[in-house]
Amino acid sequence: MCLKARHPKTKRDLLNMKTSCLWIVPVLILLQLGIEQVESKKYQRCELTRVLVENYNFDKTFISNWICLVEHESYLDTTKVTKKENESKNYGLFQINSKDYCTEGRKGGRCNMKCEDFSNDDISDDIACARMIQEREGFKYWKGWDRFCRNPQNLPNLRVACNLRSLSPVRSPRGFLTG
Repeated sequence: MCLKARHPKTKRDLLNMKTSCLWIVPVLILLQLGIEQVESKKYQRCELTRVLVENYNFDKTFISNWICLVEHESYLDTTKVTKKENESKNYGLFQINSKDYCTEGRKGGRCNMKCEDFSNDDISDDIACARMIQEREGFKYWKGWDRFCRNPQNLPNLRVACNLRSLSPVRSPRGFLTG
């Protein structure tokens, strides 16, 4: 009745027509919201360890540093955004700062990335930028690592907790890394 092209004859017909069409507006709104929805991911410690080693070829020697860093920076949450006192923001799993390494609203910064792209469940861009930061500045760039993970005794024992020895990079049939 909602989509029929007919003219209502009575007020009751008009009311019935409006009532039957009311469901369309919320459905259209939900569909529109779904198109732009940011997917998020809250990792568990061993799950992220496996992903970083197997899919992104992280060195097992330093994986405890990376996991400790992420646990203290973002609590393993890809959507974490933190406002800083200097008016900048930290974004995503690795809490990458908008002052130097990305730009809000458009690509920019040393990683040539849009900051908002670090706040979704696709962590490949986060990883590329975090690796560049670590190579340039070391783990000390991250205050969470400097405060909580600098002492090797504070690092998680992933060999035991996550069976780190059993993990190895996943390779495609041609020997290239996937992910």
